[in-house]
Amino acid sequence: MPFGEIVIGSPGSGKSTYSYGKYQLLTALNRKCIVVNLDPANDPAPYPAAISLSELVTLHDVMEEYGLGPNGGMLFCIEYLEKNFDWLEGRLEEEMKESGEDTWVVFDLPGQVELSTNHDSLKVIVDKLGKIRYRLAAVHLCDAFYITDAAKYVSVLLLSLRTMLQLGLPHVNVLSKLDLVSKYGDLGSNLTIHPSLLRLSAWQDFNLDFYTEVQDLSHLTHTLSATHPRFNALTVAICELVEDFGLVGFETLAVEDKQSMLHLMRVVDRTLGYAFVAHEPQDEAAPSAARDQVQNTNALFSSAMSKIPNAPNVRDVQERWIDSRDAFDEWETGEWRREGVTASAEQKKRSEAE
Repeated sequence: MPFGEIVIGSPGSGKSTYSYGKYQLLTALNRKCIVVNLDPANDPAPYPAAISLSELVTLHDVMEEYGLGPNGGMLFCIEYLEKNFDWLEGRLEEEMKESGEDTWVVFDLPGQVELSTNHDSLKVIVDKLGKIRYRLAAVHLCDAFYITDAAKYVSVLLLSLRTMLQLGLPHVNVLSKLDLVSKYGDLGSNLTIHPSLLRLSAWQDFNLDFYTEVQDLSHLTHTLSATHPRFNALTVAICELVEDFGLVGFETLAVEDKQSMLHLMRVVDRTLGYAFVAHEPQDEAAPSAARDQVQNTNALFSSAMSKIPNAPNVRDVQERWIDSRDAFDEWETGEWRREGVTASAEQKKRSEAE
């Protein structure tokens, strides 16, 4: 049963960068991984795509033949893939025969949000993948820029909820590009504190956990009622809807940070019930299949019952990427420099010894 993820999100949210980062990370961890490029506008892709939709249909040809614009042409390509799903199934079978059934599959999708919110083609494709025993999670990337503005944050909450309900997959919402959020503005700087909260001695400015855990959204309605009074009733209704479902929450991602990528990898693995175990030499007297079965069964229960190892605290993430990014960058650069000096010295000693 192959496992994998579909990477979705609005344009510019970092889907292709994340897909390439995931491919590099899993390869470094000796986990087999392939990337399937289903974005016809992303050609050539910035990663080694094992399968590309451009093999079946290209956006340029569709726009020229049918006189469509980029957005209409993109939707046509996905609808064409839906009608020709046998092609995708056959290509996946070829790749699985070559790389093995335990290969992790990353599907990089276009950035048109209507594909994951109200257009049926992507859902049909996902359902068909499930019928051929693909176990998939949806990784929904949202630019962290949106948490610096109350109105944009509310819109992202509604978009995330609609996507979760439309696709019906195990779902992980992610605030991407967190390493850039400090350039957009301070967290909570545009929020109006309700007078009743000023009396609370424990009151603090909005921190990152307010946005990742989707805490009391009434604070946002107070802000938006002051800045956008005309839409106050609509804002209240959206916030109440999101809170009533209680489904939306966010992980964080700085794609160039190894620890951030490792944490998100573990979250997605756990969401799918996936447990990866490197096959190491064991008792030669036991049958190989039996050893692997016991090993993976133990790992599955361990993954399901234990906490994610070295999971970063959201306050630590905020300190690293928002509050004290320059200081951490300087410290990290110094550590890399020292590691480089040490490695060069050890290499020199080995050369002299030889």
